[in-house]
Amino acid sequence: MDAPELTATEHRLLDNIDAHGWQSMHVFDPELARPNFTYSIGFTETLNAPEFIVFGLHRDVMHDMLSDVFRQIKAGRKVEGEQRWQGLVDGHDCIAKKADHADLFTDYVTWANWYWKHRGNKGHPGIIQLVWPGQIDGLFPWDEGCAQAVIDAQPRLWA
Repeated sequence: MDAPELTATEHRLLDNIDAHGWQSMHVFDPELARPNFTYSIGFTETLNAPEFIVFGLHRDVMHDMLSDVFRQIKAGRKVEGEQRWQGLVDGHDCIAKKADHADLFTDYVTWANWYWKHRGNKGHPGIIQLVWPGQIDGLFPWDEGCAQAVIDAQPRLWA
């Protein structure tokens, strides 16, 4: 049986990963019922690392965060469990947490999952959620006293 032909979008995604090593996918809910988010596609292939997802910031900021993660891993940084990532947002560290949510591959990282399977892999790719703290108080969503806006902007995809 012949493989199905790729769509223009699929070709563009593959071309971007070939050219740059990865692509970011930004998802925006026009109804504002869910926070916007951006995730990587191609880290698994290019870096032999998990894909990353970040929520609730401006799309350019989230793209830059993922781009910096890509550069750090490419330069030799290892991705291990729960980690602090410095320099991704001004003045604060981010925490990386392994994402493990029932709807992760159907509602969030659909294109990363498509790419994983397109490359012949079984199961699903590893996904790491970058969690940022409140800009003023530096509190993370799990910290007592964290601003509700910071909590609401970052769905808890980690276990």
